[in-house]
Amino acid sequence: MDTNFYQNWHVRKPMARGSNGVVASHHRAAAEAGAAVLSAGGNAIDAAVATSFAVSVVEPWMSGVGGCGFMMVYLAKENKVRCFNGGVVSPKALDVNNYPLVGGESGDLFAWPGVLEDRNVHGYHSIATPGYVDTIGLAWERYGSKDWPGLLAPAIELAERGLPANWATSLNIASAAPDIVKYPTTESIYLPTGFVPMATGGKDIPHLPLGNLARTLKRLAEAGRRDLYEGQLAELIIADIKAGGGSLSANDLASYKALEIDPLSFRHGDAMVHGAPGLSAGPTLKDSMSKFAGKISRTGEPSASDYEAWATAMQQAYVTRFATMGDVDESRDPTSTTHLTVIDGEGNIVCFTQTLLSAFGSKVVLPETGILMNNGIFWFDPRPGLPNSLGAGKRPLSNMCPVIVTADDKPWFALGGSGGRKIMSAVMQISSMMIDCGMDFESAFHQPRIDYSGDDKAAVDTRLGEDVEAAIAKHMSTRREEQTILPNNFAKPNGVMRDRKTGEFLGAADVMNPVAGAVAG
Repeated sequence: MDTNFYQNWHVRKPMARGSNGVVASHHRAAAEAGAAVLSAGGNAIDAAVATSFAVSVVEPWMSGVGGCGFMMVYLAKENKVRCFNGGVVSPKALDVNNYPLVGGESGDLFAWPGVLEDRNVHGYHSIATPGYVDTIGLAWERYGSKDWPGLLAPAIELAERGLPANWATSLNIASAAPDIVKYPTTESIYLPTGFVPMATGGKDIPHLPLGNLARTLKRLAEAGRRDLYEGQLAELIIADIKAGGGSLSANDLASYKALEIDPLSFRHGDAMVHGAPGLSAGPTLKDSMSKFAGKISRTGEPSASDYEAWATAMQQAYVTRFATMGDVDESRDPTSTTHLTVIDGEGNIVCFTQTLLSAFGSKVVLPETGILMNNGIFWFDPRPGLPNSLGAGKRPLSNMCPVIVTADDKPWFALGGSGGRKIMSAVMQISSMMIDCGMDFESAFHQPRIDYSGDDKAAVDTRLGEDVEAAIAKHMSTRREEQTILPNNFAKPNGVMRDRKTGEFLGAADVMNPVAGAVAG
């Protein structure tokens, strides 16, 4: 008997349906904040702002003010897709000699060679210029309709209440506790008694105070997005980072600008797929989908040959990715990425992946602002002379893969997810299930998947038949893996859709994540 598999249940999660739009998020409380904005007459961009800031409070290990992201926006009236690149940038004063190789491997997400004291993994030396606030603020300035302070109000309320110490909080804190204890402010928030906080049966769930985070969010609401880069918040951030020995400077913050750019758009079947270009997973998605175009059976549930086509396409596309984009990581532990998707009653869509990179990012909460900072330096390969090598003032290659799909010049569906390099695999398969196989949205989200992340080994969901594994095994090694509540084995996607026949809006949250939810506006 194989004792490696323990999930002996069959889980289904209902779709959210509505005529005024839907919000899907990795945390239902955040989705509810966004849905309330839709109900009050806000558009998809407004709802995304409220959802995004709220999820950064209720899942602070995933994303937040100190992080970054890629956002896709569909504008219904113009029938136009835009992309906002809010990736991190390494400090201009970064000295690569401060990151000497010491042998072995990093003990975190990526199998990079080990760096002295894991300086690229956690601590003040791992912090890159955050792009999250400028990205979401720029998108709102250009396409939002509601007032900025009101959209941040739900997140401020949640931050003032504190972080609920439920089972999900306890699990995530426990996974990062060995590094959290190295940073006093972080430890005081997440391990206030020296132990992992736990809810007690029969009693109200305790809430953990989040330091000065509520005050910081209030300042952002009053002063606007650029205060984090040029104002009072910028001064507080740099003072704390200098005190901690980091190289991020006031000039790094002041010179940072999120980019609004054209999407990477390509035709697949009867649909147009719009992804993020450049240093994201978008180019690898396009490459993969081009390799199985016309080869997938339109039979509803995918066949073994379909999974084989997906696996070999990803295998070939990752060869190109590694050779030209420099990403040679191997995802092993939970990431700190989250994703949200919104569609409003007019058909506008926001598809936003935001992250700190590793769980709890750098593990550093800045004392004066309560901001948990990213560890974006860890995206870079610490070996010199490669496309993605560590350097000063550089943007690294990331794995974020938000996608908007249109058909007949109208919105169809949008999705993305968390899970490091596993994200592209999930987005690709669900998109193909919809476009090529003709599956409905709910079935596609519940359909078991495979994962190929570039290490020449495919993970095959335990619910798939032996014929699937045998077909893939002709090309690469395979292993059986389960879908669990953590994104160790497979990505955690969510998405929204406009029914092409009825016009009804649907939202799908990650099936295996108990706190994920989709809420109608």
